[in-house]
Amino acid sequence: MAPRRLGFWQWLAVVLVKPVLTVWTRRTWRGMEHLRHPGGVIIVPNHVSHADPLVAAHFIHDAGRWPQYLGKASLFRVPVLGWILHRCKQIPVERGSVEAARSLDKLAAVLREGGAVVIYPEGTITREPDLWPMKGKTGAARLALATGAPVIPVAMWGPEKLFDPRSNRLGLRPRIPVSVVAGPPVDLSRWAGATPSRAILEEMTETIMLRLRDLVAEIRGGTPPPLWERPARTGSSSREVNE
Repeated sequence: MAPRRLGFWQWLAVVLVKPVLTVWTRRTWRGMEHLRHPGGVIIVPNHVSHADPLVAAHFIHDAGRWPQYLGKASLFRVPVLGWILHRCKQIPVERGSVEAARSLDKLAAVLREGGAVVIYPEGTITREPDLWPMKGKTGAARLALATGAPVIPVAMWGPEKLFDPRSNRLGLRPRIPVSVVAGPPVDLSRWAGATPSRAILEEMTETIMLRLRDLVAEIRGGTPPPLWERPARTGSSSREVNE
């Protein structure tokens, strides 16, 4: 595992944010040992709230890693905020552009240096009514195939009580329960060395998202819905991903 050496702005971010989260949340952390892999790791959390990047960062920092997020380029253009994000080694991405591929190149470089990169595979806060994970995008799979870095699923439940995206309600009371669990690396060995075709990347992404969905089910309870339904095939009925 790469040593966590914090620069001034990283240290300042920790000093400003961590005490607030320590008071605001009552944390249940599990699986931190999976983040202590000796080398670069790709961390894939579920996305339930605008507050969960802070919760995930707290968890990853407590595990001894510095999280480097792939974030919307628009955030990096916000005065002051963008300046701080750059200095905290976060990585902007212009979605749907040539720059998106360059952002993945930057993440690959971070992994080669032993860093911990965070990619939200859903790309945005889930649109599922009950905040279950939804179908993922292929960026994490593409990065894993290109680098061989392990993909670590991180499931969260509780950040939606800090800020609920369904009602835009902010939870202001202290000690709000938040659970975060990291699972072992997703087994993607069957695709090692494969050509990154669309079909291969979608198969890898499905495997990642199903593991993440099942981790979320472990900590929140209940029966998760399928990620999506496959198109109907000639001569057979449509099948769901979790069959």
